[in-house]
Amino acid sequence: MDVQLILRLQAGDETAFREVFDRFSQKIYGLACHFLKNKEHGKEVVQETMLRLWEHRAKLDTGYALAPYIYTIARRVTLNLLRQAASSRAATIKLWQSVSAYHNETEETILGADLERVTGQILDILPPQQREVFRLSRFEGLTYEEIATRMNISVHTVKYHMMAALKVLRTHFNEAEIIFGFMVISLLF
Repeated sequence: MDVQLILRLQAGDETAFREVFDRFSQKIYGLACHFLKNKEHGKEVVQETMLRLWEHRAKLDTGYALAPYIYTIARRVTLNLLRQAASSRAATIKLWQSVSAYHNETEETILGADLERVTGQILDILPPQQREVFRLSRFEGLTYEEIATRMNISVHTVKYHMMAALKVLRTHFNEAEIIFGFMVISLLF
């Protein structure tokens, strides 16, 4: 975790901010340039991301890693620039095709591992039966009827447990500001 760095940022330590800038600016720039296909816009994303981080440094939570927070800001800034650039329908189609074509296995692997870890931690706090229903549905791909039969409970109870588990996941992902947490939750439906 970045506890000390976050504490220093919260205190207004400019050297801590410089460390964060040095650590993340190139990654943000590379991702932004890839999506926006424009070096100037890439620089703009870096500047805007770091400005927002500095402006909202007091809200940082030492219980969470700094990277997801920064990448969430960068993603939002990039998406805002994409929306601005996509003024015509043809431009929108072309931009989204280039975004969906983007594929970075290393980053996906890292993000996937982070999401698995966080999801595992969240699932650990669920009651045992709720956790088992979720596991059977999402990890083993069983239908609600199959889960009900296997666990000797009603389909209604399975639905109740799934809704409760998804609510807990959604709440914790929102609190953690996970970059793609909302996409994971949407995949779970």
